[in-house]
Amino acid sequence: MIDPNDLEHCRDVIRTGSLSFHAASKLLPASVRDPALALYAFCRLADDEVDEGDNKARAVIDLQERLELVYAGKPRNAPEDRAFAAVVADFELPRALPEALLEGLAWDAIEQQYNSLADLRGYCARVASAVGAMMCVLMRVRDADALARACDLGVAMQLTNIARDVGEDARMGRIYLPLDWLNEAGVDQGAFLRNPQATPEIKQMVKTMLADARALYVKSEAGIGSLPASARTGIFAARYIYSAIGSAVARNGYDSITYRGRSSKAQKVALIGKSALRAGGSMVLPTSPILFARPLDEVQFLVDAVATNRPRASDWGTGRAGSFLSVMAELKARETGISGGSVVAAE
Repeated sequence: MIDPNDLEHCRDVIRTGSLSFHAASKLLPASVRDPALALYAFCRLADDEVDEGDNKARAVIDLQERLELVYAGKPRNAPEDRAFAAVVADFELPRALPEALLEGLAWDAIEQQYNSLADLRGYCARVASAVGAMMCVLMRVRDADALARACDLGVAMQLTNIARDVGEDARMGRIYLPLDWLNEAGVDQGAFLRNPQATPEIKQMVKTMLADARALYVKSEAGIGSLPASARTGIFAARYIYSAIGSAVARNGYDSITYRGRSSKAQKVALIGKSALRAGGSMVLPTSPILFARPLDEVQFLVDAVATNRPRASDWGTGRAGSFLSVMAELKARETGISGGSVVAAE
């Protein structure tokens, strides 16, 4: 069980650092809300350390060490770590899920770029779908089809974030748009970073990304009926509120350079009401054939890590472990190079 004082600290962290999740968490039953607050506080800590730290590589390495201690049952003496360790123990949270999130943060730390939409989905799987899969674990849901649809929602939400933040990311020197899109449109990456403009080509990329997200939002709905009835309103709300961000970008003519799409408080209230109606109280929601659609290739490893009603993919162990250890080795090499003043620092 999570210590009440640690839980209150996590609640304060989310209240001040993530207003959207704090509001959404109120729609979840206490049995899910409390561990979710602990989970999000730890994830928020990880995200903030990587985003705001001067040495991103060192931050990710530190987080890996903290994760090692959590799974060894000896968490660092900090409220987020202790609370997260309690969640890991109480829910038997597969280690592959927080490691996937950490891998995505490591990709951010090395400023990884993505050649294709499939590659970008792989990033979304790590930084967003992994959290969605963890939420399923907190709801005691380990059905492969429900997990696949939760992962669809995670990818959709992250694609929406990326589409909304094209200009903001560019001004920070980052490009998440698939490089093959830029090349096919004749957009010079360096010139775009120096002077991001909402050209017709960039707007079309934003539009295409949001269309992909929209299709995934629709697919994700099919899995909500597999969740506990008391949690459905909160998940529908997440789906609709994030989708509304994409709609705001569309209303701005897909210009996410000049404008930052957002939904108003009134819209959020209306969408929560719509979510409650869709959730249907304790009624059994009709099963859509879409529920049984194959997972995206990019999220299959997350489904395999959690599902209890499907055999794991044959390459689960070596493929995933190799990927995670490889990026962590690269980070450690970079961090050593930076601290030692080697040529790695110049790169």
